[in-house]
Amino acid sequence: MNQVLISTNEASKWASDYLDRPVTTSNISYLMQYAKIKKYCDEDKRIKVNQKELKNYYDTEVIQRQQQWKQKLGNDLNWSLSFADLRESDTTKHVHRLHPYKGKFIPQLVEYFLNSHLNTFKKEIYFKEGDVILDPFMGSGTTLIQSSELGLHSIGIDVSDFNCLISKVKIGKYDLTRLDKLARDICFKTREFSQKIFDDSFDIQLKERLSDFNKNHFPNPEFKNKIRKGLINNEKEYGKEKLKQFLEENKEFFKKNGTKNKSELLNEKEMNNFLSKWFSKRVKQELFYYIKFLNKIEDKQLKNVLRIILSRTARSCRATKHSDLATLKEPQVGPYYCRKHKKLCTPINSIVKHLIRYTYDTIKRLNEFSDIRKNVNSGVIHGDSREVNIFEEIKKQNPEFFKLLSNKKISGIFTSPPYVGQIDYHEQHAYSYELFDIPRKDDKEIGPLYKGQGKQAREDYVEGVSKVLFNISKFVKDDGDYFIVANDKYNLYPLIAEKSGLKIINKFKRPVLNRTEKDRQPYAEIIFHMRKNGNS
Repeated sequence: MNQVLISTNEASKWASDYLDRPVTTSNISYLMQYAKIKKYCDEDKRIKVNQKELKNYYDTEVIQRQQQWKQKLGNDLNWSLSFADLRESDTTKHVHRLHPYKGKFIPQLVEYFLNSHLNTFKKEIYFKEGDVILDPFMGSGTTLIQSSELGLHSIGIDVSDFNCLISKVKIGKYDLTRLDKLARDICFKTREFSQKIFDDSFDIQLKERLSDFNKNHFPNPEFKNKIRKGLINNEKEYGKEKLKQFLEENKEFFKKNGTKNKSELLNEKEMNNFLSKWFSKRVKQELFYYIKFLNKIEDKQLKNVLRIILSRTARSCRATKHSDLATLKEPQVGPYYCRKHKKLCTPINSIVKHLIRYTYDTIKRLNEFSDIRKNVNSGVIHGDSREVNIFEEIKKQNPEFFKLLSNKKISGIFTSPPYVGQIDYHEQHAYSYELFDIPRKDDKEIGPLYKGQGKQAREDYVEGVSKVLFNISKFVKDDGDYFIVANDKYNLYPLIAEKSGLKIINKFKRPVLNRTEKDRQPYAEIIFHMRKNGNS
């Protein structure tokens, strides 16, 4: 095996057999790109892989790691469900990246259970083309999108109006030529408005001044090394002192604030509190201009796409420190000492670059999805899964889909309920609820962060999820398959199944990797496979 050189296609097939999970040619290329294995070329300059090197890599970096995890989490781990070999571009393909969303599962996990692939762990095909899949905790619509790829009809339910907006935009069918023209038009009108009122040279000069100041007072890597060695007694105070110095030296410069035509400014009294608090003056004006333009659009479907583009843009341009992007703490509208980058930084002061990028990206992703989706029905229901009448809601939206449902009922469930006490699902998109004046229903969330993980919170969680499963079971055929993804560290799902009239017939245990959170300990997620009692 020492001298066996094989093509990336051959390497893909060999690795798939060796690991008993799909390994693509892209995965092999990734290993070469990041020097995990060496790249070879034959006489015709075709790329080759040394099979022994590839085996050594998998033995030491994959199989050995699997053994370590098994010692911590048990021998029943299904390592193929970790999807550790996938690149970010694989897990955020086409419309899955239209808008950030905490707590969503990766599309490959959904696809694994919905498709016709079999392996050592998955010994049965559960669904076939034309079946109907339901996700009663829809979130950002991952189950619906993957169902559409596989030729399955789908329905999603969510109590969050904004979650429903994201999912509707992802699953929608558009006149993409018209959408492209409209999206570019409003995007460039916003840029024209911004350039008419604000002086771009202000931001350019600010960056130049910050760069010069940082070179003198926060030279890297010297400054970072001093902090690491403890030579800077109080980093926070040092940063505060230097920030004060920078602001004093540039006092007259900041008075200009980059505004060149105040007569064209929009009335900020009409802006809501969130806009006023979390965005710089220029960003507020740009967002508000876009919204006023948006409100004139009559086509609701196209309007919703533009709302998602603007929401994604607004999220990236909030006036906050780099270290607080995930969870807002205090507004930051001017330069500040950044402990993350060890220098003076400044928040984004214009949406234009992000707006242009996200406009192009959204159209591109919708185009990609339109090319691969199958001609199936998809329904998004804004409601409480504990009480909603699924068939009646679909009847209002799509009579033809209702006829199909009446004849065959729902074939099965693939969902991931909120994990008890981990995320406030409305709060994570607070900026969008405020931007578009969307009513919130925080009190309807099951297992939100603000209720914690105590005894009462766990009891409420069991009651809430059980009511959902009990209600939706009325619409699922008797031998339907329920797949529920959960980090069940409190062992709540056996009781949930019992209270819902369901029986757990199998469990698929997957390791969850936190590659961007290196200090986090490994944990396991369970995909519970349930059926109605008496249908095992």
